Amino acid sequence: MNLNNLFSKITNNKKRLGRGIGSGKGKTSGRGHKGQKSRSGYNINKSFEGGQSPLHRRLPKFGFKSKKKKIFKEIRLRDLEKINSNYINLDVLKSSKIISKKIKYVKIINKGNIISSKKIIKLKCTESVKLIIKKLGGIIEE
Repeated sequence: MNLNNLFSKITNNKKRLGRGIGSGKGKTSGRGHKGQKSRSGYNINKSFEGGQSPLHRRLPKFGFKSKKKKIFKEIRLRDLEKINSNYINLDVLKSSKIISKKIKYVKIINKGNIISSKKIIKLKCTESVKLIIKKLGGIIEE
């Protein structure tokens, strides 16, 4: 086996542009006559629509990211059972790592097991949570 016997089975039959009239792609090399696309250095972004107002500007804006979401959190009733102290406020929740230190507002929602012990809660609650806590003998201070 010699180097002159080696050959690749992969052939790249690229059309040779601008090599005379007989090649089929002579003269203008498939670019047509005149215009921006026929010139060298032609480059245009994908969203350009020939001067027409582009789609991303025609469509209405939508969506909203609330800044309140970063500082507000809802916690469940079952999360309160993890806390040993009877008095529950924002600082107690942060120290027990139920909420992060950035959170400033908390609301208790009714999901999970019913709290078994009497607790004094100084947080906002839903109406159903208020009923449950009052039945168990707890106190809510908002």
